[in-house]
Amino acid sequence: MTADLQEPGNILLPWRHQQNSYGLRRQKRDWVIPPINVPENSRGPFPQQLVRIRSDKDSEIHIRYSITGVGADQPPMEVFNIDPVSGRMYVTRPMDREERASYHLKAHAVDMNGNKVENPIDLYIYVIDMNDNRPEFINQVYNGSVDEGSKPGTYVMTVTANDADDSTTANGMVRYRIVTQTPQSPSQNMFTINSETGDIVTVAAGLDREKVQQYTVIIQATDMEGNLNYGLSNTATAIIMVTDVNDNPPEFTSSTYSGEVPENRIEVVIANLTVMDRDQPHSPNWNAVYRIISGDPSGHFTVRTDPVTNEGLVTVVREVDYEMNRAFMLTVMVSNQAPLAITISVTDVNEPPYFPTNHKLIRLEEGVPTGTALMTFSAVDPDRFMQQAIRYSKLSDPANWLNINATNGQIITAAVLDRESAYVKNNVYEATFLASDNGIPPASGTGTLQIYLIDINDNAPELQPKEAQICERPNLNVINITAVDADIDPNVGPFVFELPSVPSAIRKNWTIKRLNGDYAQLGLQIMYLEAGVYDVPVIVTDSGNPPLFNMSIIKVKVCPCDENGDCTTIGAVAAAGLGTGAIIAILICIIILLTMVLLFVVWMKRREKERHTKQLLIDPEDDVRDNILKYDEEGGGEEDQDYDLSQLQQPENMDHVLNKSNGVRRVDERPVGAEPQYPVRPVIPHPGDIGDFINEGLRAADNDPTAPPYDSLLVFDYEGSGSTAGSVSSLNSSSSGDQDYDYLNDWGPRFKKLADMYGGGEDD
Repeated sequence: MTADLQEPGNILLPWRHQQNSYGLRRQKRDWVIPPINVPENSRGPFPQQLVRIRSDKDSEIHIRYSITGVGADQPPMEVFNIDPVSGRMYVTRPMDREERASYHLKAHAVDMNGNKVENPIDLYIYVIDMNDNRPEFINQVYNGSVDEGSKPGTYVMTVTANDADDSTTANGMVRYRIVTQTPQSPSQNMFTINSETGDIVTVAAGLDREKVQQYTVIIQATDMEGNLNYGLSNTATAIIMVTDVNDNPPEFTSSTYSGEVPENRIEVVIANLTVMDRDQPHSPNWNAVYRIISGDPSGHFTVRTDPVTNEGLVTVVREVDYEMNRAFMLTVMVSNQAPLAITISVTDVNEPPYFPTNHKLIRLEEGVPTGTALMTFSAVDPDRFMQQAIRYSKLSDPANWLNINATNGQIITAAVLDRESAYVKNNVYEATFLASDNGIPPASGTGTLQIYLIDINDNAPELQPKEAQICERPNLNVINITAVDADIDPNVGPFVFELPSVPSAIRKNWTIKRLNGDYAQLGLQIMYLEAGVYDVPVIVTDSGNPPLFNMSIIKVKVCPCDENGDCTTIGAVAAAGLGTGAIIAILICIIILLTMVLLFVVWMKRREKERHTKQLLIDPEDDVRDNILKYDEEGGGEEDQDYDLSQLQQPENMDHVLNKSNGVRRVDERPVGAEPQYPVRPVIPHPGDIGDFINEGLRAADNDPTAPPYDSLLVFDYEGSGSTAGSVSSLNSSSSGDQDYDYLNDWGPRFKKLADMYGGGEDD
């Protein structure tokens, strides 16, 4: 049996076949009919066809159709009916989803005798919702309260509206909003409402009961998710009372009060203290409490509170004696029954992000490939209410091995991590990262990541030493060799030392003997090997997993040795790879080169000496130092030699000579006046001898420690008037031939040359 939802076609009930001993047998199978949707509030015409039920046997026999269930033969009755012949099912009136949202019916097929032809099928009918109901508030008036001075965000109350339409569709989805607020003081938006939940909270500060005691707020609820153009709305009133807090202290209306009391009387009110409190009357925030704090050490008085007027009644509770105390000066303090409410707001300051696990240590093997994600180094911002974003960056990465994702803090390798790098200390590589927020001003915190690198066998051993020497005959000495490996245990020793098999001459001439796991001995395999330098390859293998090997070349100098096994000098030179003839040729070349250099130096010295001598002889007028000058002959010597030296050292007047002021003149300073010109002595026939003499004089003057700083002719001051020496003008000289130069021999070795020249000691 089928249900035809659309008139043009019929859907037959399918059959299934079952294998038995007699062959195939058709077996009926139930078919689930899709749900039937009926819109509510339909305007007809009625009855309105919904579906047609038909059996595939109706072509063979006459079948009668019927329906049962709520809405058919159960209340509400005859909402649905079916034509018993054609199987067409109808709805007879408009549907209301809010009255009943769905119906479950069963369809039956029988023959004319009432026998069942088909199994009953289920029919599910759903009423499609229409937006025909507006939201309804649970209460038309809601009452709530909030303390005065409450900060923004304080919860006040919740309003609720229900919509009878389907809540899973927009027809039943209600949204809330505040339409008006009365009064609009101190702000027209003192409250806000959550559009989905209906929670009313404060949105502005400034609630003051002493100014506004009550707010009336109109709330609107709209379905269709708050769409005012299509949705249906309803309103309710929320009355919000501003409750009093003790934010106003009681104040005395007068600063002083006075009264009189007769002595020996008690329970007498002598003064009424009035106070003003702006808080809510007859509440703990308004009720006054009075206390005497000074002026009544004996306790004669008390202050009671009038519950109606809130006045303080100063009452005598202990008799006073006029003779003892004529007057009292009382100090009274007033307070409220409720404690004073003080609200302290804490302002938020941007705090820097921090890494919960600072100095984070991770362990991994060295050599991880580039681009490997190591970890996520996340920071936490303590400013939870600022909703700030954190950005990550590198602060210190000495080897530039790492990158960090600026958004989520994921650390990725930018290079291969090497434990043997100089940037790794004690197997640990350290990098520092920065976490910065976008606050005003921005703040940042640092976190340190320590990576402990586990060693892998990635370094082959290196042979040591690189150079050595050995005797050309065996059994005199051997070479101790070892290896160094940048890795650590267990990827280092013990080492295996061996010679390569190719070329074959290596193992023929050399042999290796192992001493221990770190050392071996390299020696000669044959009885004699010619002196020279040999490159000996040695294969060194470590104990890592897998092991690594390296072929290193050791330069071995083979040389003749003495009886102690030490290379001789000639042998050491020969070991450098040179023959005897080549060594002799090199020595001869070195001797010739040294001889040429020596001759060149001597020639340059001689040339310099001749140039200097020639200069002295050609330009005698330019340098008068140590020259022998010819003076005018003035005759005999000075007769009076008994003269006063002080007159020579301190002349009284030299204006007519040098035009200088009186005083002692230093003999070691250069003259300020023009030096006198002297006649040039004629050149003698032996310029070479004169040059030697002048050079010797120069050297003597240069080496004399008592010589003045300026090597020049000295001008002696005028001897002064009254000198016993008289004038040198009386001296006369004879010709050179009449002079006796023998006295020059008495002047010592410094004048020997001069004495020889003029005394005839040397031949011309």
